[in-house]
Amino acid sequence: MTKPGTPTLYEWMGGESALAALCERFYDKVLSDDLLLPLFERMAAEHPRHVKMFLAEVLGGPKTYSEELGGHATMVRHHLGKAVTEQQRQRWMQLLLATADELELPSDPEFRSALVAYLEWGSRLAVINSALPETTDLDPHAAMPEWGWGVPGGPYLPDDPAKAGK
Repeated sequence: MTKPGTPTLYEWMGGESALAALCERFYDKVLSDDLLLPLFERMAAEHPRHVKMFLAEVLGGPKTYSEELGGHATMVRHHLGKAVTEQQRQRWMQLLLATADELELPSDPEFRSALVAYLEWGSRLAVINSALPETTDLDPHAAMPEWGWGVPGGPYLPDDPAKAGK
């Protein structure tokens, strides 16, 4: 269980500016990657901003994606019919995590464990959803995922007596 006052994953990673930098740099790399380019070559200019808004909401930040773009079903709809391969998913993960390292996002094991867990879960769902036809009916009221610290319960904080000496 997360202790009261524990920052969200969004806050811990650096909030809006860190997530914006991550998405912008990552999608620049995607456009230079032969394996991922076929999926993203017609990407709208606002795509990195929309992904940033989605990730922000999932990781405990502002609910702007749902308020402005329509929630989880909207994100799922963008994947329908895209036929994302497992190899493409793995490259997507590899590039995103390399970009996080490059930008020096937090590398503590608690944060990275939670981030990788969400990205694995979400990217695997994207592959499944991408195999569905574009005409698939989606529940417009499907809940937005809310990802937290998971088993570690939050970052190591030196003043936390429960974690002292670990």
